[in-house]
Amino acid sequence: MNKNYYAILMAGGVGSRFWPVSTQDFPKQFHDMLGTGDTLIQKTFHRLADLIPKENIFILTNERYNDLVLEQLPEVEQRQVVLEPAMRNTAPCILYASLKIQKENPDALMIVAPSDHWIEDEKTFSKNVQQAFDFCSENNALMTLGIQPTFPNTGFGYIEFDKSSAKAIKSVNQFREKPDYETAKAFIEQGNFLWNAGIFMWSVKSVVEAFQNNQPKLYALFENGIGVYNTEFEDDFIRDNYPKAENISVDYAIMEKSTNVFVIAAEFDWNDLGTWGSLYDKLDKDESNNAVVNARTLAEDASGNMIRTKNDKIVVIDGLQDYIVVDKDEVLLIFPKSKEQDIKKTLQQVKDKFGKQYG
Repeated sequence: MNKNYYAILMAGGVGSRFWPVSTQDFPKQFHDMLGTGDTLIQKTFHRLADLIPKENIFILTNERYNDLVLEQLPEVEQRQVVLEPAMRNTAPCILYASLKIQKENPDALMIVAPSDHWIEDEKTFSKNVQQAFDFCSENNALMTLGIQPTFPNTGFGYIEFDKSSAKAIKSVNQFREKPDYETAKAFIEQGNFLWNAGIFMWSVKSVVEAFQNNQPKLYALFENGIGVYNTEFEDDFIRDNYPKAENISVDYAIMEKSTNVFVIAAEFDWNDLGTWGSLYDKLDKDESNNAVVNARTLAEDASGNMIRTKNDKIVVIDGLQDYIVVDKDEVLLIFPKSKEQDIKKTLQQVKDKFGKQYG
C-alpha cells in the first residue's frame, strides 16, 4: 500500500433530517442506518482502507464525538482523530487537517470523503480514487468526484464540466448552487452537469497552496500553529484559535475560486443518505413496497412506508401509504415522506416544546 496516500473522513455533522434516530449526541454516521451490521462510519473507513493505509486515515469530527469514533473504529489511534472545538463548516477543518498531514508527509496525496454516504461498488470507487491520485501526483490539481444525475434533484449542488473533452478527467467550468426544478432539468438536458458529492482529491501541496492564494486570512490563522501540530501543544493552540476561523465551506473557500479544478464522473452507485426517503430508496422492500429496518411488521393496506424500530419490535400498520414511521426510545415519529425536508423544522419545535434533550 502506498504510504503517501492519506484520507480525511468527515464525521462532524448531526444529520438532523434523520431525527429521531440521529441526534446531536449520537448522529447518523455512528448508526447502522441500513441494518447491515456496520455503522456508516465503519463502512466508509473500511472502504477507504482498501486503498489507504489505516494509520493514514484521519477522522475529522466534533470534540463531543471523540469517544464514539474510538469506540466504533478500534483500529484508529488518538493521533488520527482531528477534533474541532467549534462548528466552522468544512474549509477550516480541511485546512487544519491538511497542514497536520503536510507536516507529517509533504508528499501526501489525499482524499476528503463524507462518513455518511452509501457506495455499493467499492472496487469501482477505489478505481476512480486511484485515477484521481495518479493525476494529482503529476499535476497541480484540485479534483472532485461528480455523480451522474439520475433525475432533476434540487437538493444538490451541480458541477459543470468542459463538454468538449473526451477524457475521463475533465476540467470544471463552474460550480452551481442548488437549483430550482426547471434549472435542474435544464442542467440534465445539457449533459455536462454532475451532482456535487463533496468528495475531493488533491496533493497536500496543491490544497495548501489553494488556501494560501484564495483564503490568506484563514491560512495565516492556521499557519501560526505549524510549529505545534502533531505535538502535545497542538490542542491548546487549536482551542484558542479555531473559533476565530471564518465559517465557510471548502467549495466557497477554494474550489469555486481556483482555475485548476478537475472532475471524474463516478462509475459507482452513490446515495448521500441525506433523508429518510433516500434511505428508503436504498433498502430492500417487502411485498407491499415497505422498507423495514429492525422491525417485524403486520401491514394491511399499507405501502411505500419507511419503518424503523429497535430490537425486533412488532409494528402493526393499517391504511397508511408513503409514511415514515420511526420508533426510538421516548420518541415516535409518524410523518409523510413527501414532507421529509420539514423534519428539521419539526425537530426544532419538539426541542422548543419538550426540551433540548430530545434532539
